[in-house]
Amino acid sequence: MTRFVKAKKHLGQHFLKDEEVSEQIATALTGHGGYKVVLEIGPGTGVLTKYLLQNHRFQLYLAEIDTESITYLRRHYGAINLLEGDVLNMSIEERLTKPFAIIGNLPYNISSPIFFKLLDWRKFVPEMVCMIQKEVAERICAPPGSRTYGLLSVLLQAYYEAEYLFTVPPRVFVPPPKVDSAVIRLKTKHIEDLGCKQSDFVNVVKTAFNQRRKTLRNALKPLTNCVLPLYADKRAETLSVADFVALTKDIVEQRRSQN
Repeated sequence: MTRFVKAKKHLGQHFLKDEEVSEQIATALTGHGGYKVVLEIGPGTGVLTKYLLQNHRFQLYLAEIDTESITYLRRHYGAINLLEGDVLNMSIEERLTKPFAIIGNLPYNISSPIFFKLLDWRKFVPEMVCMIQKEVAERICAPPGSRTYGLLSVLLQAYYEAEYLFTVPPRVFVPPPKVDSAVIRLKTKHIEDLGCKQSDFVNVVKTAFNQRRKTLRNALKPLTNCVLPLYADKRAETLSVADFVALTKDIVEQRRSQN
């Protein structure tokens, strides 16, 4: 396994070596949303793959960028559905039968981009189970009012129920990371439309959290000079998803009335 650790070090990947944890992650998929296809991102040496292959309810696909890992997977798992390349640059929704779930031990340095990609895929992905840095996991699952509640919290919770499943210590990885990891599960809320454009919603939430210490009256000045009185003196971390939707709708309506 060590040669694969060396090969993927630049990708920020830490290989899971604990079989019990691996099985826990692989069996955390519930089938929510009725999918029959599962995409594993970054399978590496297949520590999750072997347990996922035991679940005959699902058709498994693997997305892997590292050439040595690809060779290893083909040698040890034979005729598998392997998508070679950077998952962030793949048109996954065009290559898989929909709907499909996502699972993986995500490299720390690409976990956030993958979650933003998930927002693009949200209509096709009813469930996601992944292991990520504990700090990011806590942020995603945080409720309004928490100091860790932020951009990813709002954007993902707008469309998914976020569950913090369990913490994973550094000792179960090769090489051990310097921080704890955690496994989370995202299950779709089956929301087709928030009542506003996703791009407008994302813009408002991003702008609000760009200066999270300021009140929204000041933080949202790049977008409007007239924040709804109900929210004007509040800070971004105190607002729920529904509050941000209301803010977005109002700002969009202001723009329309000015044109």
